[in-house]
Amino acid sequence: MVEFDLRRLRFLREFEERGTLGAVAAALGYSPSAVSQQLAVLEREAGATLLEKSGRGVRLTDAGWVLARHARVLLATAEAASADLAALHDEVRGTVRAGGLQSAARRLLVPAVARTMAAHPRVRVEVLELELEQALPELRLGAADLVVGDEYDGHPRPRPGGLRFEAVYEEPLRLVLPAGHPLAAPGGPVPIAALRDDVWATSSKGTGHYQALIGTCRALGGYEPDLRHLAYDAEVQLELVRSTGAVALLPSLTLPPDDPALAVRDVAETRVGRRLVVVTRAGRQAPALTAFLTAVREQAASLRAGQ
Repeated sequence: MVEFDLRRLRFLREFEERGTLGAVAAALGYSPSAVSQQLAVLEREAGATLLEKSGRGVRLTDAGWVLARHARVLLATAEAASADLAALHDEVRGTVRAGGLQSAARRLLVPAVARTMAAHPRVRVEVLELELEQALPELRLGAADLVVGDEYDGHPRPRPGGLRFEAVYEEPLRLVLPAGHPLAAPGGPVPIAALRDDVWATSSKGTGHYQALIGTCRALGGYEPDLRHLAYDAEVQLELVRSTGAVALLPSLTLPPDDPALAVRDVAETRVGRRLVVVTRAGRQAPALTAFLTAVREQAASLRAGQ
């Protein structure tokens, strides 16, 4: 009977997900040569060729795909065993690795960490700022335990298998104009169609926010927006509005409470919104993750109460 080392199976699973030895090395903190050596040992253990040359890199063989599929099951079983053992302790303890985009990290994850520290001092929570596009591979591979992403009206996210999605918070998107903008003076809602000639600041390409802004301008205004400024950081987008006269469409959680240089207005045509979605792996959860997820839900309820 073949005896597999779970650590080396994780290298294979990482390669299946990430596609290159360099990407696996960067994710796990090894050199590419060390990753290659570990996979070579796994090949000897399996008695089969798992990787083959492909152009300037390597790819999985048929045997590699088969073992990678079983590696997913074995690693998930090991994680479930760890969760069951952790549940035997009288005190909740363990490590939770949580990731989220900037506004979710600041307004949802960080307060949830404080709640968890107060209720369960033996739980260690590590927070990473990640966009959902970056975070889902980390979640599937076990490098993260919980991710908070966003989902915009009219632009639903894919729901990959093996993950659990839970919407915990909804909020409107609001137009942000320079205080001196001609459409800011009346004080009421502003039509998207009236901003056809304005310069926009939004998030970087490939993000849900970027796609949502394009879709909103097309659907409500019938035009392609001038997306001249792209930044992940909402604070950078707000500074572009203040300093350059650009306009933006931002979630309420990203907005300052009161800024005389900005005019925050509702969208006139219809409500445009987004949801914050908590994503975890399907299956049994360790008590530490359950405790932190409870704190995230409590913080989301607190945010809803303050809307």
